[in-house]
Amino acid sequence: MPNTYSQIYIQIVFCVKGRENLIPSSHRIELEKYIAGIVNNRKQKLLALYANPDHIHLFFSFQNLDKSLSEIVWDIKAGSSKFINESHWCNREFNWKEGYGAFSYSKSQVGQVCKYILNQEEHHKKISFKDEYLNILKNSGVDFDEKYLFEFYD
Repeated sequence: MPNTYSQIYIQIVFCVKGRENLIPSSHRIELEKYIAGIVNNRKQKLLALYANPDHIHLFFSFQNLDKSLSEIVWDIKAGSSKFINESHWCNREFNWKEGYGAFSYSKSQVGQVCKYILNQEEHHKKISFKDEYLNILKNSGVDFDEKYLFEFYD
């Protein structure tokens, strides 16, 4: 779109259906590269991405406004689940849990959010995904109903 400009930084968080650890660490980088390709093909600028065994954090600059955020997330989830299933990483069909969290940040927070996402492995040695996600919701000022949150088994 000519004469359309944006500076929107979004962190997306979504998880494996049933919150199972179905993303093997041996395939983490491969999955991250695949998701990065989807983000780049949608003409967005990927800033950070980390595939935990049971959930994903991705952070990007929402630059191409031709598609909605929900369309981009759908493309990422549908494309990556198809990739995982075709790669036969699981002994059954792989699916992402319905829904996702989307959180906006200012330009001054970009470095801090990137560092946070790229440090997920160390971060989750100290805090569960449930506590992490609840902290993100609360720190972002999101009103939520606990019955609609992801399943938490930790």
